[in-house]
Formats: sequence, structure tokens, C-alpha cells
Amino acid sequence: PESVKMWTEARDVSAMQEALSGIIGAYERDFAKHPNISEFPKISMIWKSIPSQLARENKKFIYKVVKEGARAREYEDALQWLVDARLVHKIYRSSAPGLPVAAYDDLSAFKLYLVDVGLLRRLAQLAPTAFGEGNRLFTEYKGALTENYVLQTLITQFEVLPRYWSQNNPPYEVDFLIQRDNDIFPVEVKSEANLASKSLRKFKELFSDNVKLRVRFSLDNLKLDDDVLNIPLFMADQADRLIGLALKQLNP
Repeated sequence: PESVKMWTEARDVSAMQEALSGIIGAYERDFAKHPNISEFPKISMIWKSIPSQLARENKKFIYKVVKEGARAREYEDALQWLVDARLVHKIYRSSAPGLPVAAYDDLSAFKLYLVDVGLLRRLAQLAPTAFGEGNRLFTEYKGALTENYVLQTLITQFEVLPRYWSQNNPPYEVDFLIQRDNDIFPVEVKSEANLASKSLRKFKELFSDNVKLRVRFSLDNLKLDDDVLNIPLFMADQADRLIGLALKQLNP
């Protein structure tokens, strides 16, 4: 893509920013060009609300964040247009790691991620330096950017769209569930140095018969600790191969 080329070949931050803005502008012009014109304002509002949706600690999509008083039935067609156009990924909450995964979808609970993490950063109007700012600027949003990045890599490696799992009282949440062959693996994404994985532990406690391996993406090194495979973020696009190697080591 042009934005990547501007950085990898020219190291021109301004040109990269301009290219990303151009892509976002082209998408937003499509909102008025292709769907029913009556859906244009709703599509635009959903699109522009995504950074706000992901900035929340609980990243579950809330229609009232789009517009005060908004209801699902009023906006679901506009949302589906964005999904069908592959500009956003709609990740459903799963009630359990069962097959087929769609049978366990909670259709009332889902998260929206952008098709590209660079576009998400630009849409959120964060400077490129935000990735290196640590916690000075933001904590929760760094997690959102990291999750969006990992999701991008998972979608290209696994046939079934990932889900996520959560429960309340007390609250636990596993960022993604991925299906590899006929197995489902819980995935946690860490953008901080803290690698505590309470939700992964709880998931195994609840679904011990279904969990062959737990996966964590983080800044730490590649390692297999009991049944937890830690994958460095820069190796996220090798997840399928690394999970296969870990399973062979656990079950020689």
C-alpha cells in the first residue's frame, strides 16, 4: 500500500500520514456513493465512532456511543454494510469453546475492529510516535491498537473468523478464540510488560477438557511455559506454525 511504501522506502512520515488520510477519505466518499443514500449518515457515524468504542475498557460495541438513543434495529443495516465491504471486522462474543463456533455466538455482543491498525491510528488522530510513548499518552488505547494488529494477522492464518470470550461477576475476558482444525485456542494480547493472565487461567479452569494450548501475544520472548505459548508480537504472523510446533512438543 502507498502508506507503507512511503515509510519503508522514503521514511517520509508526512507522506505516510497523507496517504493514510487519503485512504480514509476514499472510504468515506464510498459511504455516500455505493449504499442506499439514506444509510450514509449512519454508516459514517458508526465508522467515526470506532476509535471511541475501542477506547473503552470493555470494548464491546455500544450503539449509544454512535449516537445518543441509537438502537440496534436502526443501525444494523449500516453496520452490516461496513462488514460486507470488509472495512471492519465484527467479532462476536462466544459463550463456550464449542464446534461449530457459530452455534455459540452471542449475537447481542460483539466488538468492531478496523481492517488495518494503521488506519485505526490515523482515524483516532494519534501521531505515529504514539506507539513509542509508553503510558504517557494512553494505556487502554495501546491495548486496542495491539489487539487490532494481532487480529489482522489471525484473520489471514485461520479460516474461521476469531471470536472473544467474557463473563461478568467477577469479570474475565479472553481477547480472542481461534479455531485451528477442530481445536479452539484462547488468545490473550498483552501490550504491557505485565504478563499476568488471570483470564486465561479462568478459561482453562472452566473449559479444561477443551483447552489443549493457551496462547499469549506479548513483548516477551518466544517460549512454551507448561501449556501457555508466548508469541512475540513481531512474530504474530507465524502463529499458526508456532501453535503447530507447540502442540507437537506437548504431545510428542
